[in-house]
Amino acid sequence: MRIDSSNEELVAMFEWACDRALRWAHPAGSRGPLDVDERQPSGTGEGVYLPSYWAGYAHRSGFYLRDFVHQLPGAHLLGLDEANLTMLRCFAASATEEHGHRPVWAFNFDGSYLAIDYRGPGAFVREAPAVYELVEAGAVAYRWTGDRAYVDDPVLWDYYRRAVELPPTAMGEGIFDGTATYNEQDGEPLAVAGDGVAARYAAFLAMAELCRARGLDGDDYERRALDLRRHYASEWKGVRGFTRDGTPVTGWGMESSWFPALKRLTADDDLLDHIDAQAGGPGRPHNVEAWTYLPDTFFRHGRPEAAWRWMREIYASREGEHVAGGRNGDYPEVSFTLVSQVVEGLLGVRPHGGAIATEPSLPAGVDWLAVSGIPVGGGSVAVRHEGGTTTLTNLSEHLTYTWTACGLTRRVPPGATLTARRTGTA
Repeated sequence: MRIDSSNEELVAMFEWACDRALRWAHPAGSRGPLDVDERQPSGTGEGVYLPSYWAGYAHRSGFYLRDFVHQLPGAHLLGLDEANLTMLRCFAASATEEHGHRPVWAFNFDGSYLAIDYRGPGAFVREAPAVYELVEAGAVAYRWTGDRAYVDDPVLWDYYRRAVELPPTAMGEGIFDGTATYNEQDGEPLAVAGDGVAARYAAFLAMAELCRARGLDGDDYERRALDLRRHYASEWKGVRGFTRDGTPVTGWGMESSWFPALKRLTADDDLLDHIDAQAGGPGRPHNVEAWTYLPDTFFRHGRPEAAWRWMREIYASREGEHVAGGRNGDYPEVSFTLVSQVVEGLLGVRPHGGAIATEPSLPAGVDWLAVSGIPVGGGSVAVRHEGGTTTLTNLSEHLTYTWTACGLTRRVPPGATLTARRTGTA
C-alpha cells in the first residue's frame, strides 16, 4: 500500500507501521527457536515455522490469541492472509473436548503450544472474551478476503458454533483457571465482565453473518445478539461486571469498561467521555497494548478527534520503554493496529468480498488522505478523501466492485474511478 496525505505525521506513521509490522512476519518453512521466554531466553530447540507473525511480547517466540484477533485486519492489509488463516486454524483446532472446547492461548510459530502459557489440559491461560473474539475474527477475515475457507472449513465452523454457546462466566480466579475478563491487573473476583459480554454480542452478529454466507438462516443468532443488547441496557447501567455473589462492580476497569463501546454493545456518550478521561488520566493503562484499542473504540462511535489523538500518542510513544522491557514500538500490536486504523478508521473502508462501503472520518489537521493498493476480495482499490468528496479507483484487472458511499451504491468496473460527494458540502 502507498499513502499520501496533507498531514506529514500521518504519512510517517503509516509508513513506519507498515514497515515495522512486516518485520514481525515469518514465511512458511523458515526455521527458528521454540519456547523462548523470559525464563528461557534461548528457547528449547528449533522448529520449522508456519506462515505466521509475532503477536505478543517480542521476547516470547509465539503468537497470542488476544493480540492475533486485534492484529488480523492490519495483517490482511499487509498481504499476510495465509498467516491469518493458518493462525486462526491453530486456535480453532486447539479447542478440543479435552480443553473444554476453549482455545489454547498461545502458540509457537511451528504450531505447538507455547510452554509458558500451557501447563496441561486443565491448566492453560483462558480469558472469556477471547473465545468469542475468534469467531468475530473469522467473519472479519471473510469480509476482507472473500475466502470461502473462513466459512466452509470444518475445523473453523465447528469452533464457531461451539464457541458462541460457551458462557462468558469465569471458570476460576486466575488466568490459568479461566477468567471472565481481559483485565489481568485488578485481580477482582468477577464472575462475568463487560468485555466478555460485549465480545459475545459481537460473536453472535458474526455468527449470523457466517451462517448466511453458508446459505443458512442466521436470524436466530441476530435475535440472540439483540436480546443480549437489551439485557445489557436494562441490567448493566453503570456496571462493568458482577462478582460471584451477584454484587455489581462499577468504576473504571479498562477492558471491562471500553469493550462494550468497542463492540458496539452500547453507544452511550457518557461512557465514551468516561473512557477518554480515565484512559488519559488517573486510569491510564500501563501497557501500550491497552491503548491500541482506544482509536478503534472512538472511530466506531464517530469521534475521529479522540481516535486520532490516541493514534498520535501511540505513535509518539514508540521509543518509550514497554512495561515488559524493550520499546513500545517493538510490541507488534502497535504497528499492526495503526495500519488498520488508518484504512478502517480514517478512510472508513468497510469491505465485504466484492462490495465496499466508505465512511471517511478525518479529524482536524488532516485535510485529505489517500491510500492506494488496499486489498479487498481478489483485487485492490485506491481510496482518496478530501472535504466531502471520496474517490475510489478499482485497481483490479478482472473484478468489478459494488461501492456504497454518500448514500449511493454503484458498480465500479476494473480500472474505473468514481467519485461520491456528501450533500451539503462545498
